Amino acid sequence: MAKTTTEQKEEKQIQKKQVPHQEQQIQEFLVRILSYDIPGSRNVYAGLTKIKGVSWSISNVVCLKLNIPRKKKIGELTKEDIEKIQTFLKSLQIQDYLKNHRFQFESGETKHYLGTDLDMVKDFDIRRLKKIRSYKGVRHSSGLPVRGQRTRSHFRTRGGASGVKRKK
Repeated sequence: MAKTTTEQKEEKQIQKKQVPHQEQQIQEFLVRILSYDIPGSRNVYAGLTKIKGVSWSISNVVCLKLNIPRKKKIGELTKEDIEKIQTFLKSLQIQDYLKNHRFQFESGETKHYLGTDLDMVKDFDIRRLKKIRSYKGVRHSSGLPVRGQRTRSHFRTRGGASGVKRKK
């Protein structure tokens, strides 16, 4: 006997409910390092770059100095390894050319910032440039490119379309 279309639809819905994708589900968990959630399935080398202020070169330095294999998964790290990574990143003992904030304006030191500290320092630097009315500060305040890019054909997205205005 032939089944009607409604019966076929009901069978398909029942089949979908009965077959969950159990084989395809991989238990995904997050590891928290310096208030950033890093997927446990990532390698240490690539996973550390999810932290704001940690580049590929700094991630490589962390792996080399702490003797952690770069291909090891973040989820396989022990709590001691995670604590080692956090303490190493908080007090980075690396060359000055790898640090992200060279020659601070006030103190003249070279420091490396991570996370929200990096955002704050960057924001303060831009405010200082705007306040002293330097060329870069003026470009920032007017919404134009700061680092010498050409503006003839790009950077026209701000402000909306301009054209002929009609009288009302």
